Amino acid sequence: MTRPFRKACILVLDGAGVGAAADCAAFGDPPTVDTLGNCARAVGGVRLPELQRMGLGRFTSIAGVAAVAEPSAWLLRMTEASAGKDTPTGHWEMVGVHTTTPFSVYNPRFPDPIVAEFERAIGRQVLGNCVASGTAVLDQLGAAHLATGRPILYTSADSVFQVAAHEEVVPVSELWRWCEIARSILDPWQVGRVIARPFVGAPGGWKRTYNRKDFSMPPPPGTLLDRMVAAGLAVVGVGKIQDIFAGRGVPESIHTEGNDDGMARTIDVCGDVKDGLVFSNLVDFDALYGHRRDPHGFARALEAVDARLAELVTALGPDGLLAITADHGNDPTYAGSTDHTREDVPLLLASARFGSGGDLGVGQSFACLGQTLAANWGLGDLGLGRSYLGDLL
Repeated sequence: MTRPFRKACILVLDGAGVGAAADCAAFGDPPTVDTLGNCARAVGGVRLPELQRMGLGRFTSIAGVAAVAEPSAWLLRMTEASAGKDTPTGHWEMVGVHTTTPFSVYNPRFPDPIVAEFERAIGRQVLGNCVASGTAVLDQLGAAHLATGRPILYTSADSVFQVAAHEEVVPVSELWRWCEIARSILDPWQVGRVIARPFVGAPGGWKRTYNRKDFSMPPPPGTLLDRMVAAGLAVVGVGKIQDIFAGRGVPESIHTEGNDDGMARTIDVCGDVKDGLVFSNLVDFDALYGHRRDPHGFARALEAVDARLAELVTALGPDGLLAITADHGNDPTYAGSTDHTREDVPLLLASARFGSGGDLGVGQSFACLGQTLAANWGLGDLGLGRSYLGDLL
């Protein structure tokens, strides 16, 4: 098997879009959404020397990040082909899945038959069953949960069934079991994800923990990940990757507790893998800063990741390829909602072997990333996107 690159790392900066997609209005977003550009302007500029050198400033106007004339990485602006702006849709498309029918969204509440079946199965009634921000719903219902032991059920503009419980009231393992039950109930209802949302603290000081766990619908077979596993190649998920794919095509998973831990573990495993893929998601951009509309936190997180990118490229070595991208937008300055934003995403392809990079233009699917990797390992046509491997070589 011909392998120009023996190993690759997909590093997903969760929610780090680079400007409104052409069809953003169909997803309820204005043409002004621009996660990285608006975030940098809101904080008076960001310092991202490594990403600047790679060419990030060429995707959108980012205060403090120049659009260098000669980028060190190969750059592709990717437009989402699928019908969605959520985490599974974006990640699945990267590896070759075209989601033509969006997951079902239940707003303002889940239907009574769903809730009644869930309550019978877990032996408790729920609180909430509403659309809410994950932090605001704790302020509203956290005290009642402590008093009654009833879990908090809420959703958002995404297709998510989220169940929150205090770790001292409901053990994490029990909350995860409840969410597995919910997953089995919700498959016929086409709900994309069930998310366990453990938290700690007291009224006025709630804190969600990194014991979160996602229970996703499985993607269809035949993805890049499935083909890699069938070919005997390593696939290691870092962070919530294994959850996003319901385990399919991701036999090995490394739990992380935030971006810093995620970067450290990604660097370590990239040094260890000999032939295969490390697929890593840095969740804090989305969970802590995008949804909470915190551009300062988002900017600090970008700078922290930038500070370790050179180390990651070195860990991959001259036979490795680093693909930095995002799964959707989540503009921390957009006041219209606290949900994801429909944006194009950047793809920066970097390697220690590149003397220089260049601009590859616009890719009409996130699957351009997966197709490029499929071509690298000789895994055939994914049926979506095109390969840019020849351009890199």
